[in-house]
Amino acid sequence: MVTKELIKDVTVNILRRAEATLPSDVKDVLVRAYECETSEIAKVQLKAMLENVKLADEMQRPLCQDTGIPLFYVTLGSGNANPHVIESGIREGVKKATKTIPLRPNVVNAITREGGAGKEANIGDRMPYINYKIADINGLEILAFPKGGGSENVSAFTMLSPKPEKEAVKEINNFVLDAVLRAAGKPCPPTIIGVGIGGSADMAMSLAKAALLRLVGVRHKDARISRIEEELLEAVNNTGIGPMGLGGKTTALDVHIETADTHITSLPVAINFQCWAARKASAKIYLSGEVEYL
Repeated sequence: MVTKELIKDVTVNILRRAEATLPSDVKDVLVRAYECETSEIAKVQLKAMLENVKLADEMQRPLCQDTGIPLFYVTLGSGNANPHVIESGIREGVKKATKTIPLRPNVVNAITREGGAGKEANIGDRMPYINYKIADINGLEILAFPKGGGSENVSAFTMLSPKPEKEAVKEINNFVLDAVLRAAGKPCPPTIIGVGIGGSADMAMSLAKAALLRLVGVRHKDARISRIEEELLEAVNNTGIGPMGLGGKTTALDVHIETADTHITSLPVAINFQCWAARKASAKIYLSGEVEYL
C-alpha cells in the first residue's frame, strides 16, 4: 500500500542519493573530458570535480554547498495514492531530508527573502515543486531533481519570429550560443544545456528543464533535432569557456533539446543550464508498497 509515510521515506532516500552520488552517465563523461583535456588549468578543475565526486559518495555528503531547491517529477500509473498523500509525503520527506542529510535551507519568500513556511526545512509556498505526468505503469515513480541557483540564474527565454526551417535553426543556435557566452563560468561548467522549443512560453521553459533529465549522450529520437544537438554541442565547446570558465575544451557535457508543436505565429525558445553536478535520483513505488531505486 502506498502511504504518506512510505513516500516520505522514499523522498528522503532519493534526495540523499541525488545530493551525494553523481549519476554514472555524468561521471563517465567527466572522466572522458579529463582524459581528453590539454589545458593544465582545465585538467586541474576536472580532477577536483572527480575527487569531489569520489569523496561525496564515500562520505554520503552533498556534492555542493548549494543543495538546490526541491524539484520533483512524479509519474502516475494505475491505482495510485491520492495526490494529497503524494504531495504531503514529499513535503514531509523534504523537511526531514533537510535536517538529516543535511541540506542548506535554500527556500525563501521571493519578495521578502524571508524563510518560507518551513523556515529552515526547504518547504514553503509551492515548494517543493512537483511536476506530474501519467504513464501506463504499476504504481508511481518519483524523481528528485535538486536544482542549484548558479545554473538556474542564467536561464534564458525568447520569442523568435516564425521563419523557414534553416533560418529558424540558425536563429535558435545563435540564441543558445549567446546565452552560453553571457553565462560564461556562472553556471559552473562543464554544463548540460537543456533547450525547449515550441509550445507556449511556460511550456518551452518546462521542456528545457525536462531535457536535463535525459541521460548524457542520448540523442533526440528525431534525426533532425539530434543533428542540431550535436552541432550545438560542438559549437559550445569551441567557445573555449571551459571548466569553471577558466578555459579548456569542455564547456558543456551535452546539449539536449525537447520540442512541442506551437502556435502558427510563435516560436518560443527557452534555455535551462545544469551545472557539472547534475544531481538526480528516482525510485518506483509499486502498489504493493515495494520500492525499487532506479
